[in-house]
Amino acid sequence: MELIKKFPPEEKYALTDGMRRASRSTTENIAEGFGRYHFQENIQFCRHSRGSLHELIDQLITALDEKYITNNEFSNGKELINKALALLNGYINYLVKAKSNTKTNGNIFHEDIEPYFQ
Repeated sequence: MELIKKFPPEEKYALTDGMRRASRSTTENIAEGFGRYHFQENIQFCRHSRGSLHELIDQLITALDEKYITNNEFSNGKELINKALALLNGYINYLVKAKSNTKTNGNIFHEDIEPYFQ
């Protein structure tokens, strides 16, 4: 968030707003998917989250092109996003495997939610 504070005022409701929304959407989608207690829904929300991270990369490229950020700031931001993508992809892979190893309840694959309430 510190990065977008130095953007020009005319970007307040454009690029900076988009960057703020994409970054928040990343964790919000992970949380919402987790709260669904169904593997497939969790996976889908994680994919939305992954899309938000790619959106943030695109917004960093725009900020670099407009010279709002330096090459170093761009590289640091992209490195952080790539780390988040790696973690998220690992979590998605875990969910896919867990889904395939879980018994079905009708046609719905779901997580055992009991451990979350202990």
